[in-house]
Amino acid sequence: MFWDSLFRQDCLCCPNSGIKKFTTTARRNIEKQQCEVIVGAQCGNAVLRGAHVYVPGIVSASKFMKAGDVISVYSDIKGKCKKGAKEFDGTKVFLGNGVSELSRKDIFNGIPDLKGIGIRMTEPIYLSPSFDNVLPSYLFLQNLPSAVVAHVLNPQPGEKILDLCAAPGGKTTHIAALMQDQGEVIALDKILNKVEKLKQNASLLGLHSIRAFCFDATKAVKLDMIDGTEGTPPFLPESFDRILLDAPCSGMGQRPNMACTWTLKEVTSYQPLQRKLLNVAVQLLKPGGVLVYSTCTVTLAENEEQVAWALKTFPCLQLQPQEPQIGGEGMVGAGLSPEQLKQLQRFDPSVVPLQDMDTDCLGDAKREDMIWLANKDCIGFFIAKFLKCKSTEEKVSRK
Repeated sequence: MFWDSLFRQDCLCCPNSGIKKFTTTARRNIEKQQCEVIVGAQCGNAVLRGAHVYVPGIVSASKFMKAGDVISVYSDIKGKCKKGAKEFDGTKVFLGNGVSELSRKDIFNGIPDLKGIGIRMTEPIYLSPSFDNVLPSYLFLQNLPSAVVAHVLNPQPGEKILDLCAAPGGKTTHIAALMQDQGEVIALDKILNKVEKLKQNASLLGLHSIRAFCFDATKAVKLDMIDGTEGTPPFLPESFDRILLDAPCSGMGQRPNMACTWTLKEVTSYQPLQRKLLNVAVQLLKPGGVLVYSTCTVTLAENEEQVAWALKTFPCLQLQPQEPQIGGEGMVGAGLSPEQLKQLQRFDPSVVPLQDMDTDCLGDAKREDMIWLANKDCIGFFIAKFLKCKSTEEKVSRK
């Protein structure tokens, strides 16, 4: 287990050696087939992470494709392929070969709402292991920075914790596990099917301290006393010992990503929402409590600028150092001091000099080298930790 001194016994870190295979031998050695399947960009991203191709992700299939055929899988990264097409000559990226579980007729004219595996990948170009259904009662797959977040929050047994934007529950369940399932973890999300998935994950992992609600987190502060609503959202101010705000964001740090679909309007829409949620979090946090703010994006506006805004808007907040500190320091440009930037944690994969690295030697790498590699070869992510040093005496601004 890597970083055992940092992650104790709750995380198993699995470095992926797929880069070596992708950049040297695998791409050249895979023979492309005449029979083709085209999948959407999101499905293609999942295949690069080790998944098989599920029926909902299939956009096109060759005319005579039958169950059992060896086929080549491509990703339509521009979204130009028409559903049900028999061939596609547009921009597509080769993902590897697989074996069809179904015929073309089964996929496009067969059972309605078919959701099972359509193509079982046998020769993916990127050798990323799939952890689907691997010890599901014991393991929850997360990217490294997502696992760091719960440790930075540092929940303790018996505390009352709020996860404001919780689904699908990876960080929520990790928090409950770190608390030894002793205390209360309140999880909110405004999309019902995501909340149900969160409950399923908690049940599968045998965690009983989690209570999940379908609720808009921007409205989570109770403005007056209402009988019969104790323990359900909205909540009275200063009700929680620690709060995690893993905020909705532009998601520009997610990898792999073969298609950029963001508009400027969409990207700029997140900052006001994040500030509303920070406002709520500060009101709900007890004096002496800890607030952790995180995103899976890399923009200054959604990260360091939000920290600077929060410190200016809420004098009761103090920026805190983080443990463990694996990512790099914050980005300049938001008016934060060098000392404040060192208290932030930014995972930045923009420079990944791994193509010529001998990944077979990773098992013998030094701890500091593995930490450096983790910062350079993971998703883009940002973490800030605050302490609420006194009660919020006046009504918090709703800017």
